[in-house]
Amino acid sequence: MEEPKLTEISQLGEFGLIERQTAGLKNVNESTILGVGDDCAIMRYKDTDLLVSTDLLLEGVHFDLTYVPLKHLGYKAVVVNLSDIYAMNGTPRQITVSLGISKRFAVEHIDALYDGIRLACEVYGVDLVGGDTTASRQGLVISITAIGDAPAEMVARRDGAKDTDLICVSGDLGAAYMGLQLLEREKVASAGQKDFQPDFSGKEYLVERQLKPEARRDVIEALRNAGIKPTSMMDISDGLSSELLHICKSSHTGCRIYEDRIPIDYQTAVMAEELGMNLVTAALNGGEDYELLFTVPLHEHEKVEKIPGIKVIGHITKEDLGCAMITRDGNEIPLKAQGFNHMA
Repeated sequence: MEEPKLTEISQLGEFGLIERQTAGLKNVNESTILGVGDDCAIMRYKDTDLLVSTDLLLEGVHFDLTYVPLKHLGYKAVVVNLSDIYAMNGTPRQITVSLGISKRFAVEHIDALYDGIRLACEVYGVDLVGGDTTASRQGLVISITAIGDAPAEMVARRDGAKDTDLICVSGDLGAAYMGLQLLEREKVASAGQKDFQPDFSGKEYLVERQLKPEARRDVIEALRNAGIKPTSMMDISDGLSSELLHICKSSHTGCRIYEDRIPIDYQTAVMAEELGMNLVTAALNGGEDYELLFTVPLHEHEKVEKIPGIKVIGHITKEDLGCAMITRDGNEIPLKAQGFNHMA
């Protein structure tokens, strides 16, 4: 018999694979409000929604220990999970940590990793409540689950954006990606050299954004204090363009964002010029910024404009208008999901 033709995972990509494997799944418990398809699952108990998110980090795929200190790695591994809870307008409460450890790691190495994990728990007020540890044949594997909650009426999902809503982002974009390019450049320069000293002068912000990102708890608190509930929200882990397309797909809308409104730090711009890279492309598709992308009703414009560090970059449109960026010279460029794809 002829062997069936097999499909490479790269043809589907990460999200296509998830959709394929979870298609047709039906929730059987009343407490399950939302399963696969958003930053967190949602379980409702009385008037509170339980938020759960898990990330898996693999050495050689998500991090390179050549230039990532273990303490920074532990801190970042926690923060990127807490960011998902904040992206649902929730409050993180607990985490679990599971590790796969190869023989090349000593106890002191894991101590350093946990120094970062403990620091993140302390900074964000979360409890480490469990996990698992096992052997790994290759490298270090980190899996962290974050658990949080939010009043049921306050949860912000991906599917709530409406026509004319404002599109907002926190902070600035592209810095983490430029930090990664800088670290990779110095790694190549150091190959085969003893006592090599990397040159990060004038670019410390970029390195920090890559090695030690922060979850935007302050933005969530500012929105609550202003009496604003986002109609939709995500954190920017795979790039602005990719995340915005997720919101529009889930909400059955289109969007328009404006090139001259995308917030970019000076160091990011300098680094992009130095590397000969397109600055806006890096801001749209770089990823790992862990800023918040969210939409608010048009009538909240004055409130949201008063919040420091928040930039209105565009608006939601009807679905048939599609998703595009308006360039500085007035042209429309279709948005494409060119951010990091784990299965590409």
